Formats: sequence, structure tokens, C-alpha cells
Amino acid sequence: MKLDRQSLLGSIRDQEEKVVIAKVLDDAEKVLKNHRPLLTNFYDPYHTGLIISVLERIPDLEFGTNGGYPAAERVRIAIFPDYLDENEIDYDTVVLAVEGNFKMVQVTHRDFLGSVLGLGIKREMVGDLLVTNNGCQVVATREVASYLSTHLTRVHRVRVTVREILPAELVLPEVRVKEIKTTVASLRIDAVAAAGFGTSRTRLVREILAEKLSLNWHTCANAAAPVRQGDIISLRGRGRLELAEVRGNTKSGRIGIVIKRFL
Repeated sequence: MKLDRQSLLGSIRDQEEKVVIAKVLDDAEKVLKNHRPLLTNFYDPYHTGLIISVLERIPDLEFGTNGGYPAAERVRIAIFPDYLDENEIDYDTVVLAVEGNFKMVQVTHRDFLGSVLGLGIKREMVGDLLVTNNGCQVVATREVASYLSTHLTRVHRVRVTVREILPAELVLPEVRVKEIKTTVASLRIDAVAAAGFGTSRTRLVREILAEKLSLNWHTCANAAAPVRQGDIISLRGRGRLELAEVRGNTKSGRIGIVIKRFL
């Protein structure tokens, strides 16, 4: 079955996004032709939502997502005929424990990710990385798991071992959320982010111009970019916010909002 690609791709302007969707449409056509499920690589929430918005418009197909554990941010998408049950789909993900003596060395998510990508593994082959007291847990596609297990021997000068663990053995990070009820002059990203991170708009603008801030997982260099309810704002080194609710104008003309800050 040939899909109407012009219609499905027509509203997408970003070239990188077009490449992603074109690959997904190739997979969708294969599924419709061969009646066998196919898996994408790992995608962040923004691209996952983009892909799902396209798959929802294709008849006779179903899809599901899985990132190795229920709250995963990065997930693989399974595309399969609509008569199949998603419970029958094998998402072919592996959880690896990367362990070493990090008592004297402070390491971050970036250190572990850098060591993994430094082996030549593409980012889309790896899901979430969860930092633990003695290392990191890495969700990856099965096809790169053995390579990682063999070749990942050091992280930030610390020798490590890599072993496969069961998803039930994952040590999930405690998610703490602070709810902030405040008002802003406008729903510009600099105003909302400054309120959420507890800093000045002037400082936030500097961070934005330095491309340290992301809106819905895309780098945002425009301090005046509008923010809508449900949008996610990330600031490198400071964490993540969600504009959870827009409550409308106050008597003074400001806009009442509720922000969730993930600590």
C-alpha cells in the first residue's frame, strides 16, 4: 500500500523532522505490505508525539510505545497491523547496569552518555540513562547491548563493568515536584521560565541566547517565544518545568499560572 506522503508530510516544515517522518512512513508501508510489526529507534517526547500524530492518520495501523519502564522519556514506537494485540509485541530493549567505584569521582548523566556515544553508538539506539549511586542504568536496543557490554570499560577515568539486568531491577529516581502558583506579565518563555526557576528575566535571557534552554525538547533561542499550557521548558543545569495551568488575567492585568518544577 502506498501512502499519501505529500498529505502526511505537508504540514512539516523542519527538514530534520521530515527525514524522521519519511523513515517512519517507509516502515508503515512495510508493515501494511508484509503484515509484520516494526520498531523505530528511541525518540524523545517531542519526536514521539510528532510521529504518533502522523501514524494516527494512517488506516489499518496501530502503534504502541515502550522505553523499558513505565515512566521512560525516550521510547521506541512499535508499528503493527491493527488486528494484532500490542501485548504480543517485543520491543527488543535491554537494560544494562554500568557499575564502578564512583565514591571519589562526581559523574553526571552527561558523563555516562558521552562515554556511550564515544564508542560510536548513535543516540537513537539508546533510551533513558538513570544515574545511580554506583553507576548508571542504560536502556538500549538489543542490537547494541553486547557491543556496549564489551567495549564500555571506562567512564570519566573510572573503570566500569556492564551487565544486563531485568527491568524489575531498575532503581528508578524519586521524582519530586514543586508546584508554583504565580503571575506573569505575559506568556513569553523568558517570563514563565524566570518565574519557574526563581531567577531574573535578564539572567534567563542570557541563558536563552546561550542556547541553554529548550521548549518541548527543542532548543529555543527566542526570549519572546510564546508558551502554552502543557509545554515543557528545560534549562541546562537547572532541570525542567511544565506550564501546568493558565488561569487567566488578574485584576491588575497579569496572567495567573501554575508551574510544576521537577526537582
